[in-house]
Amino acid sequence: MSLANKTLFVTGASRGIGLAIALRAARDGANVAIAAKTVTPDPRLPGTIFTAAEEVEKAGGKALPLSCDIRDEQGVEKAVADTVARFGGIDILVNNASAISLTGTLSTPMKRYDLMHQINGRGTFLVSQKCIPHLMKAANPHVLNLSPPLDFDVKWFANHPAYTLAKYSMSVYAWAMAEEFRSKGIAFNCLWPRTGIATAAIRNVLGGDEGMKACRKPEIMADAAHAIFNRTAKGCTGNFFIDDEVLAAEGVTDFEQYAVSPGTPLMPDFFVPAAGARTVVGRG
Repeated sequence: MSLANKTLFVTGASRGIGLAIALRAARDGANVAIAAKTVTPDPRLPGTIFTAAEEVEKAGGKALPLSCDIRDEQGVEKAVADTVARFGGIDILVNNASAISLTGTLSTPMKRYDLMHQINGRGTFLVSQKCIPHLMKAANPHVLNLSPPLDFDVKWFANHPAYTLAKYSMSVYAWAMAEEFRSKGIAFNCLWPRTGIATAAIRNVLGGDEGMKACRKPEIMADAAHAIFNRTAKGCTGNFFIDDEVLAAEGVTDFEQYAVSPGTPLMPDFFVPAAGARTVVGRG
């Protein structure tokens, strides 16, 4: 299992899960296009496209830092073109960039609503659209959206309907495109964590440092993504994967290695269906 010489285009890769996926690929000797907005340090959001590129290079990969706002069509077109010019193509797209606001209907400013839908839904569609012509030329092309299984239990919508719909739109696009491009051999899948993942979103929105202790490290998502990318694209598409289920299928039994604070009860993530529950769309 190796991604040596493969080229990944990863949105939001300056930190968190996107960076972890980039570093896991880099350890194989992959090329990574780091497409993100952060070019100057922010005390609330550690990491820039340049620090991420340094980490990728140190891990053994080749990096291309790209200042890219995925709401900007021309900017995305340029980032994709620059990636192809540098590395010769694109093998894997990771739609990781996302915006969050866990607010109810009356507490969600339209500016925030627009941000979530422009990044999560429209941005995922836009980046996919621009990468697909290049993925068609790849030997084992994968698109992975970091978005949840489509479980339409109203409990996931009631408290933050705008955010839920924005995240679910990413999943719907993967589900639809898996069928649309099945004959082209491009895999479209979703990956979601069973538990909270220790990222800036947890620290800033969902519980601070104490909340981080109840999370798993981003590396669990990176290892799961790596396993998916090494599967044959034609036989692995249209799935809604959960991180620890992917790794269990690969023979992983020790999940404490991913805990931020081993022994601390883990925070369950949103959108994971209860055991035995059925999602509206099944796994492919």
